[in-house]
Amino acid sequence: MPRIKGASIEEHHEKVWTDLAEALRQLLLERDYDSITMGHIAVRAGLARNTLYNYARDKSGLVRALAERASRPAVERVAAIAARSADPAADRLREIIEAILDASTDQPMQLMFRPGSAPLVAEVPKGADNPFHAIVIEVENVVRDGIARGEFRDPGDVQLVVELLSGAMRAGAERVGRDPAAFAATVAAARDIVLASLVRHPDPPDPAT
Repeated sequence: MPRIKGASIEEHHEKVWTDLAEALRQLLLERDYDSITMGHIAVRAGLARNTLYNYARDKSGLVRALAERASRPAVERVAAIAARSADPAADRLREIIEAILDASTDQPMQLMFRPGSAPLVAEVPKGADNPFHAIVIEVENVVRDGIARGEFRDPGDVQLVVELLSGAMRAGAERVGRDPAAFAATVAAARDIVLASLVRHPDPPDPAT
């Protein structure tokens, strides 16, 4: 019987998932994603190959499962911030930006944001099936709330604007992945970029008056 990595079956599975994320991270530092096999991952994670297939039937499935598991804490944290409807939308958006960038520092999430991670990202479903889609929806809701309250200007296509801003957030997450010491500066810059594109500015004075 395989040795259990933990005091319980639940702890064992959590430890295995952590080991799998770390194994894949290490392998990506050494070789291209396409050249990595399930055998490589199993050896690096200290698992028998048959045991690895209990967690995912192929490499694509493993990446999707790791992304789904990694996204859960971030989704829950962002949803809790977005739900504070009594708070100004701009304040909630500032917290959400920090929460997302903070989540990108977690070991499993770093797989999605490390430089050269495009092949992994391509394995993750798009649209509503994407494990990070719930975060996008929460951000859209906060932006719409800010528009309704008059805090934000109406950009017209909220979905498109949030998609564009998501690109800025991804760039910030990649920056933090390369240089963790840049976290505070990256959060500040991301807030400036996102809020500058949304916050309603006072109309300039009429020179004729």
